[in-house]
Amino acid sequence: MRRFALAPLLLLASMGGACGHPGATSATPSKSDAESSASDTAFPAWDGGKLLFVPPPKAAKAEVRYLALGDSFTIGTGATPPEAFPSRWAARWGEACTPNVRNVAVNGYTTKDLIDRELPILAEFHPRWVSVAIGANDIVAGWSADTYRAHVKNILSVVLAAGVSADRVVVLPQPDWSLSPVASAFGSPSSIATKIESFNGILAEEAKAIGARFVDLFPLMRKQAQAGMIAKDGLHPSATAYDEWGEALSKSVPSPCS
Repeated sequence: MRRFALAPLLLLASMGGACGHPGATSATPSKSDAESSASDTAFPAWDGGKLLFVPPPKAAKAEVRYLALGDSFTIGTGATPPEAFPSRWAARWGEACTPNVRNVAVNGYTTKDLIDRELPILAEFHPRWVSVAIGANDIVAGWSADTYRAHVKNILSVVLAAGVSADRVVVLPQPDWSLSPVASAFGSPSSIATKIESFNGILAEEAKAIGARFVDLFPLMRKQAQAGMIAKDGLHPSATAYDEWGEALSKSVPSPCS
């Protein structure tokens, strides 16, 4: 009987060595140089009696919620939503965060439409960044500069009231669509150009008044129109033009991932 009692004792001694008890070294696994280096940044795990070094789980990337407000020039009419400037800008933010882009712009919307139908989304989406590009359809509707200014003030004040920091509100001008092939269907191209510049000036003034970022892409936009970077509908910018807007924004505004 004593002869058989030695087996459990040997087993316990072996287990004690594996668990790192003092004096029990024969069962302690040795680490290679690679394992020793890995253990500095990893944690150990047991697999079938073997000691493994498993890399720690990567930290989840922060999500950045970005809400794009506007009309056809924001939703990307003439291209596709993934080709619109909000998506092209977010694609350049880098890999330090995960962009959550919600583009709620609608073709044909005026500032009043944006107020009534797009601003309520602030309360449910809770964005950290917001872009505003609106005004072309106000010109088409024949609204005055005073009405446009009042609506822009309203839009920007509601965005700030929703908790978006002023320096995270990005305001863009409308492009020079007076140079598009079908502009004459909306009136005299020269008169349209004058109104575009006037409305863009109002937008810039109101953005700067609250400390928002007004990114003046108008020189680029006009150059694109003059170069014929127009979509097949004869009115809106091409996908390449929208992509250039995204590139220009990435150079003018700090990455939301930073």
